[in-house]
Amino acid sequence: MRKLLVTGAAAIAVAGAGVLVATPAEAASPVQIYRVYYNSPGSDTGSTKSLNAEWVQLFNTSRSSKNLKGVKLRDKTGYTYTFGSYTIKGRKSVYIHTGKGKNTATHRYWGKTWYVWNNTGDTAYLLYPSGRLADKCSWGKKGSSKYC
Repeated sequence: MRKLLVTGAAAIAVAGAGVLVATPAEAASPVQIYRVYYNSPGSDTGSTKSLNAEWVQLFNTSRSSKNLKGVKLRDKTGYTYTFGSYTIKGRKSVYIHTGKGKNTATHRYWGKTWYVWNNTGDTAYLLYPSGRLADKCSWGKKGSSKYC
């Protein structure tokens, strides 16, 4: 079950045709970080296969599509993936892989040549184009992935 992220008296949500607005605190962001696979299987060789086994899964909890143009996914050190023109369908996921590949409706590629997510602990931040926090997920040293 997801926790509501509240900043002060308001939370951030996507309204109508994907317009980002401040909403009352009882509303949660419909697009959330669902899982982070931060420690790809095997040795960290930097191969495309290994880099793409490191990913973040976002899930749209809403029944309607949401426009993510300008939304950012960032780690603690500031590595940032920014969505271009992209819409996630209702009740669907999108995976953001660290390495290179061909973008599809369900898989996006950061294009990095080395790992982003620290195996020893890190935080994934989902930010609206304004820079305001929509969601975050943190983990420590244990395991390979984290359900958020």
